[in-house]
Amino acid sequence: MHIDAKVVKALREKTGAGMMDCKKALQEAGGDEEKAVSALREKGLSTAARRAGRAANQGIVDSYIHLGGKIGVLVEVNCETDFVARNDEFREFVRNICLQVAATNPAYLNKEDVPESELEEERKVIKAQALNEGKPEKVIDKIVEGRIEKYYRENCLVEQAFVKDEEITISELQTNIIAKIGENIIIRRFSRFEVGEGLDSDVSSSCGS
Repeated sequence: MHIDAKVVKALREKTGAGMMDCKKALQEAGGDEEKAVSALREKGLSTAARRAGRAANQGIVDSYIHLGGKIGVLVEVNCETDFVARNDEFREFVRNICLQVAATNPAYLNKEDVPESELEEERKVIKAQALNEGKPEKVIDKIVEGRIEKYYRENCLVEQAFVKDEEITISELQTNIIAKIGENIIIRRFSRFEVGEGLDSDVSSSCGS
C-alpha cells in the first residue's frame, strides 16, 4: 500500500517515532492514522519496558527562566550514556520537561511520590463532596477513585497532559523518546521557583517600607 510522504511526516511529528516506523505502522493500519498512532505507542511501551531496568546515570540538568525572571525551573533527566546526553532530541525532551514544570507547577513527579496521608485526606474531601451532590452511596467509591485519578493528572508531572500536545501525557512523551533514542531515560527530579511564592504579603510589604 502506497503511503504519501506528507502523511508519514505528519505521523512522525505527532509521535516522535522514526520515518520508517511511521510508514510501516501506516501500511499495517491501512492508512488509518489513529490505528497507526496506537500501534506506535504500543511498540514504544514495549521498548520502554525492556529498557526500564538499565542503569541511567548520565544525563543533564537544565534550567528555564520564564516571565522575565518571575519563574525559574531546574530539571534533572538521566540517560545511559554521555553520547545521548549530548543528543539534540534528548536535550529537546529535557527542555520540554522544563517548560511543562514552568507552565503547570506539578507538586510531585509521579503517583508514588504522593503521601498516603494526603491521598486519604483528598478521598475524604471528595467523598463529602459527592454525598453533598446527592450521589448514590453505591457509586461513591467509584466516584472517589475517578476523581483521585484526576488529582494525579493535575498534580503529578508524568501523569499530566503535555502542554504542547494534550493528546499525550508526559509519560507517553517519555516512552516515545526512549523508543526513538534506544536508551532508558528517567526524569529524576525537578524544582520550580516563583518570585514571592510562600511569602506573607503584609510581611514583605513592611520589610520593604
